[in-house]
Amino acid sequence: MPKKKKNKKIKKVKKTKKLIKNKLSAKPFEKKSNIPGADEKPEIKKIKKQPTEKRIYNLKDFVVYPKHGVGKITAIEKANIGEIDIQFYKILVEKEKLTLTVPINQQSKLRPIASINQINKCISILKTKPKIKRTMWSRRAQEYDQKINSGKIYELAEVVKDLNKNTDIIADQSYSERQLFEKAYERLKSEFEAVLKVSPEDVQKKMDKALGRTIISETAE
Repeated sequence: MPKKKKNKKIKKVKKTKKLIKNKLSAKPFEKKSNIPGADEKPEIKKIKKQPTEKRIYNLKDFVVYPKHGVGKITAIEKANIGEIDIQFYKILVEKEKLTLTVPINQQSKLRPIASINQINKCISILKTKPKIKRTMWSRRAQEYDQKINSGKIYELAEVVKDLNKNTDIIADQSYSERQLFEKAYERLKSEFEAVLKVSPEDVQKKMDKALGRTIISETAE
């Protein structure tokens, strides 16, 4: 009798294990709908938005775009490009007769015009002695061009100071030197004008005095 009870217990355990195994392997019941397309997942469309940065500029503000210099914001407009709403600045660079379109989310390329303290620091830089490197002119010219297009006002002042020959006589400079000097000089001059709010003539006198430049009209007399 004890053996029969033991066999019954073993059979019961095996049966229980089999039931558990069948339950685990069984696929969950999926309720299907008779309505066509009811089982399909709805497509969720993401709303495309232009990434934004904090806007710090207003109409008529002067700003500096590194590759073109000082410009004035003439409009803040909107446009839909590739299903994306984009806001952008219209910037007039008067010296180059050029209008730039700069998306607001890319305004990191812009910088505000210098402060009075920065202008005074530039005047101090212009008064220092030029640093002439012994490297080849082609390499120096490339470095000067990078500084001019960096948008950094102190680097611009350094280029003006280093390429200054204290004279307006063309023979004292090579063609490429004069081109780079004039480019840097005009960029710096336009920022001086925007900050100091004085005439171009007064700005030129101020810069030339700091550089110790001799004006042709004075020497001719």
